[in-house]
Amino acid sequence: MYYIYMLKSGEKFGAFIVPTGVGASVGGFAGDASGYARKFAKISKLLVNPNVINAGGFSGITDNMFYVEGYSLDEFFKGNLKLIPSESNKIGIVFDKSIPNDVLNVHINTMNAVKCVYGLNISGYEVTEDEVGVEFNLDNCGISTGTVKNPETLLKSSKKLIQKGCDAIALVCLFDDAEGDNPDYAKGEGVDPVGGVEAVLSHYISKELKVPCAHSPAFRDYQIYPDLVDIKSASEYITPTFLPCILLGLSIAPKLSQKEGISIDELDYLVMPYDSPGSTPVFEALKRGKKVFAIKENSTVLNVSPEKISPDIIICETYEDCLQLIFK
Repeated sequence: MYYIYMLKSGEKFGAFIVPTGVGASVGGFAGDASGYARKFAKISKLLVNPNVINAGGFSGITDNMFYVEGYSLDEFFKGNLKLIPSESNKIGIVFDKSIPNDVLNVHINTMNAVKCVYGLNISGYEVTEDEVGVEFNLDNCGISTGTVKNPETLLKSSKKLIQKGCDAIALVCLFDDAEGDNPDYAKGEGVDPVGGVEAVLSHYISKELKVPCAHSPAFRDYQIYPDLVDIKSASEYITPTFLPCILLGLSIAPKLSQKEGISIDELDYLVMPYDSPGSTPVFEALKRGKKVFAIKENSTVLNVSPEKISPDIIICETYEDCLQLIFK
């Protein structure tokens, strides 16, 4: 199959990860890590988690990137999943029953606009039989988290779409207004309060169905925010729905396989924020002798320094410095 030859002789394959909901100073807002990731992707095949390049009505995705959500990302690093490159996934969308009709109409119009403009293979959508019941909050450490009262109804609708031939699942659940949980988010400060529970939603479907999945929140108030905001948050304040970015990412997300495809053995390097190396990708990469870089200019609320994890982690001041080290 063609994907066996996708990594050309001498071509590097890296991973650029920014954990979701941990207040990363780069990548903790709305696609603000895209500019950095795109530089790496110009000279390397690049595995990214959705948090890196999702930007509301925009997306930092390029054809040289593999868009993989957190659960599948961990399974890839453990050696349990392989990635089969894809150029045109058939996407199905699951909408939460609790989404009001006017909000749903905005999202359906968005779906159709993305389908028309980009020519994406979006097969249609299902509305869940029951309300999903999403709640989110920040814990005592300032990390974004939350609960899902009825995830089974998402799974049931997702299975219907898979049975219709869909390769990837986009989730859209109703969220309460998030501004009260982090009033400084518009200023480019603090933690995205909805990121943690969004990861829970996509992890669940990816784990159960072994397909690419990503989530976009729906809010009752879809008016455009008229005040000036920080550049890092801006892309989320000029659109009534964040659906376009996940559809663009899922359209070329690699298919997941336990038997064939690109494996962790072919990975050359992993790039992480400075104080968040206490994760499965880092531990698995180190165990396999892969180069792991921690970037000082990108801090989070986790406060786990590379020195606490392994002396083998390479510390760089900036992403530009890291680029120079990898590709000198």
